[in-house]
Amino acid sequence: MSPIISTESIDPPEPELEIHTQEEKFDWFSEWYPVMPVCDLDKRVPHAKKVMGLDVVVWWDRNASAWKVFDDTCPHRLAPLSEGRIDQWGRLQCVYHGWCFNGSGDCKFIPQEPPDGPQFHTFKKACVAVYPTTVQNDIVWFWPNSDPQYKDILMKKKPPYFPELDDPSFTRSMGNREIPYGYEVLIENLMDPAHVPYAHYGIMRVSFTVKADREGGRPMEMSVLKLDINGFIGKQEWGGSKFIPPCVFFAFTNLGAGEGNGSASSAGTKKVITQQRRALLIFICVPVSPGNSRLIWAFPRNFGVWIDRIVPRWMFHVGQNLILDSDLYLLHVEERKIMDVGNSNWQKACFVPTKSDALVVGFRKWLNKYGGGQVDWRNKFTGALPPTPPREQLMDRYWSHVVNCSSCSVALKCLNVLEVVLQVISIASIGIVAATKQGMMSVAARTTLVCIAVLCFAASKWLSHFIYKNFHFHDYNHGLR
Repeated sequence: MSPIISTESIDPPEPELEIHTQEEKFDWFSEWYPVMPVCDLDKRVPHAKKVMGLDVVVWWDRNASAWKVFDDTCPHRLAPLSEGRIDQWGRLQCVYHGWCFNGSGDCKFIPQEPPDGPQFHTFKKACVAVYPTTVQNDIVWFWPNSDPQYKDILMKKKPPYFPELDDPSFTRSMGNREIPYGYEVLIENLMDPAHVPYAHYGIMRVSFTVKADREGGRPMEMSVLKLDINGFIGKQEWGGSKFIPPCVFFAFTNLGAGEGNGSASSAGTKKVITQQRRALLIFICVPVSPGNSRLIWAFPRNFGVWIDRIVPRWMFHVGQNLILDSDLYLLHVEERKIMDVGNSNWQKACFVPTKSDALVVGFRKWLNKYGGGQVDWRNKFTGALPPTPPREQLMDRYWSHVVNCSSCSVALKCLNVLEVVLQVISIASIGIVAATKQGMMSVAARTTLVCIAVLCFAASKWLSHFIYKNFHFHDYNHGLR
């Protein structure tokens, strides 16, 4: 069954940190994992992705009208199928030697196969490993085991479901980004609201009436109410949260009466339209490889929906990427310090005495008690983290987000064209003034053209800076904030 995410008030009578049961172990490869939001996948081409250390290719099978997730390896010479194409018959074609595969992974055509000889394409060894795949909440999910026994796993177990993401009265804009630090650090950072006034100072507004310092830090009442192999429930002053392993962490708040767009129950039943304003923070954290993860986010709300209808998605991503960038480098370094002491020694190495760390401590307890202390990579990696690249490369937005975002990639192309147009207008205006004889053009016309040239040149320079800062690299120096 698919766990339906409830955002109803969480307040059990007696908080209990852990449910003591027989020793259970979380099976990392018996869960659904998200690959990408559908809105950021181009149906015309195959897409290479890595999840749980597995190299997969995601492509649109137009014959079945469904997204497919294959092992990103051609059985012929092990070339990546993600570098191939979708042919005129809707098959996935390996670009190396032209082998073609249908949506079931069967090889349908080998160009080098003699027409009157053995039908090599029918051999089982010519097939591609296919992973069970489904689309839920407009996100492509896959089951990381291609064994035929899991072919119908969707009938027994489904990915976590968020009714709000399918509710037209809520906003539903999504985003994704490749993160240069691991799953464990990513998810515990998202569970930690106490870092917001400091790591994101000047970006995210803190409106607390009582502040302990300039940034707005203060004591926080947070607790873990139930912890077992299925995750835990968290409680904060402003709402609740829940961790559903391995990937989902969400928080929600009820903002009281106001201008709303109606609401729907998270249990899946419709309610009468009310003025109750509700908002969710949905974070889906995908283990990619040691030192790398992928974040898919959505912030549905049932108020101010008109804003998302008129403001392009890429404009929201500019601000959201700035938030991710502002603590990216320090988390990258923090992960290496944790690796130095060992994941199993996290509790001993870190001093976490306040209630504001309750969810982080809860996650580490879950990870150590049920998850084996870290992601189970099944011996695919040595455990060593990749080397730290230069800061500009580490925080590069183009390769970590823009190329994987349909909205931002289109915006970047349009802004680049606009920059060139402004430069052409500037040069053309000066050229006209220079080429026109003294008496052929009035002083006012000359002045106007010169002003246009100057303004267009200045605008192109500003736009160039805007493009670089928002689509390529935006550093964040905490010491100067």
